[in-house]
Amino acid sequence: MDKVFSQPIKKQFEFDENVASVFDDMLDRSIPFYKEVLQLVCDLVILNTKKDSKIIDLGCSTANTLLQLFKKEQDRVLVGVDNSAAMLENARKKIQAYGAKIELIESDITTVSMQNCDAVIANYMLQFIRPLVRNEFVKKIYDSLNDKGIFVLSEKIIFEDKALNKQMIDLYYDFKRSRGYSDFEIAQKREALENVLVPYTKEENIKMLKSAGFTEIQSVFQFGNFITFIAKKS
Repeated sequence: MDKVFSQPIKKQFEFDENVASVFDDMLDRSIPFYKEVLQLVCDLVILNTKKDSKIIDLGCSTANTLLQLFKKEQDRVLVGVDNSAAMLENARKKIQAYGAKIELIESDITTVSMQNCDAVIANYMLQFIRPLVRNEFVKKIYDSLNDKGIFVLSEKIIFEDKALNKQMIDLYYDFKRSRGYSDFEIAQKREALENVLVPYTKEENIKMLKSAGFTEIQSVFQFGNFITFIAKKS
C-alpha cells in the first residue's frame, strides 16, 4: 500500500525504488477511473492497429498497459520504455508471471528510437517532461509513426479559468481523501511534485499535437482534471 508520503519528504518526487514498490496502488488510488481509462486506451490501440503492428508505451512503469494489450491480442509487437530501473524490474516480474512477450528498454524516453511504430502510448507521462522539450518530443513521436499511426495520451490538465481550476483541485483532493490519503500525505506529494509535474491546459495539449503535425485529434475521456486524447497521423 502506498505510504510514500506518510513521512516528511526529503527530496523532489522521482520514480525510485520506494515509489516503484507501491506504484500500482498509487495509480489506482490517485487517478480517477484509472482502470477504465487503461482499458479504453488498450481498446483504441487494438482497434487502430493490426497483426504485427509495433506498439510502444513510453514511460511504461510496471507494464500495466502492455500487459492489458497482451491479454487482448497476442499478435502485436509490444515495447515498453522507461528510465527507472526499479519500475522495469517490477515490470519484468509481472511479465514473467503472465508469460507475456513484451520487450522492455531502459532509456530516456526523449532519446530512444521509435522508428516505424504504428501506435505510441503515453499515459500520464508528458506532464513530467520539461515544457521546453515537450513540443519537440511530441514532434519526434509524430515523425516516428507510420502513416495512419496513432498517438494515445492521458494527462493531468489545468483550467484557464482560475476559479474553476481551484475548484477542480479541491475536488481532486477530496477524491484522494476518499481513497484513504491523509491531508498530510496530499500536502507532501504536492510539495514533492512542485516543478516536476507541469500540466498544460486541454487547449495547450491540442495546440502541441497540432504543431507536431497531427490533424485528427479527439478527446475520448475526461473526468475533472484528467483527460485522454487520441491523435492520428494522416
